[in-house]
Amino acid sequence: MLRRLEWTVIRRLDGAIHGSYRTLFRGFGLDLADLREYQYHDDVRHIDWNVTARLGTPYVREYNEDREVSAWFLLDLSPSMDFGSRQVRKRSVSAEFVTVLARLLTRHGNRVGALFYGERVDAVIPARSGRVQVLHILHRMLARREQERSAATDLNEFLRSAFKFIPRRSLVFVVSDFISVPGWAPALARLAQRHEVTAVRLYDPLEMDLPDLGLVVIRDAETGEQLLLDSHDRGFRRRFAAAAVRRESGLRAALRESGVDALELSTDDAIIDAILRFADLRKQRSRLAAGGGLPRHLAPA
Repeated sequence: MLRRLEWTVIRRLDGAIHGSYRTLFRGFGLDLADLREYQYHDDVRHIDWNVTARLGTPYVREYNEDREVSAWFLLDLSPSMDFGSRQVRKRSVSAEFVTVLARLLTRHGNRVGALFYGERVDAVIPARSGRVQVLHILHRMLARREQERSAATDLNEFLRSAFKFIPRRSLVFVVSDFISVPGWAPALARLAQRHEVTAVRLYDPLEMDLPDLGLVVIRDAETGEQLLLDSHDRGFRRRFAAAAVRRESGLRAALRESGVDALELSTDDAIIDAILRFADLRKQRSRLAAGGGLPRHLAPA
């Protein structure tokens, strides 16, 4: 898979985003180097408010930048990720996305690591660089098999556990379908306070709109519960669609409240388009951080 992706996707993407690479994957400075007056396009998050209040002029902190980027993939491998209405499952899309992004990072000398969630955090791959590391993560993703379960996924537990395993500020990608018991948004928001977090939400079109298939038996991948239903019933299909809309609305509200970038990825999406959408997200965030001007109460009338 990695060889195929290197030929068909990674080389094209590396050329497309190479000029903006440091905008997309910027290191995190740790050591304070100097203070200077605020200038247009400075990152407002670096304003030193104590010095600004004392001198009456906005000042920003300058840091010695750590150019190495550490990225972590928080990978939901719960049974619902094995769903796919056609030939492609959500887990396969997740594997391709992670492989491409991890290889783009490691080609520039950065480190990547991964946490795997089944019923709990049951595997951790420490952050390292190199092609072999990408192969290691990919192998662990694809080696996992469907499991019999009796409990629903709890992303809150998964996200909270990430604090133990990611010691320094990093890029964090939460790759999941976010089919979980409620209550994970505060943990995701707390994670975003410490790291730069992108939620990569995977879904299948059949989860939004149920076609007319007649009498079918459906099975909850998370709990194993089975149900016989008549999908020929228009009223049922309308209720199914309405429930999907409510679920989507709740999920997007939770992601907004968490304050993270969100990238939606369908099983019928092209992986190149998905990575380019991610690049656009990163560029928008960079422009907002660097070119947003002064906070309203410091801006001239």
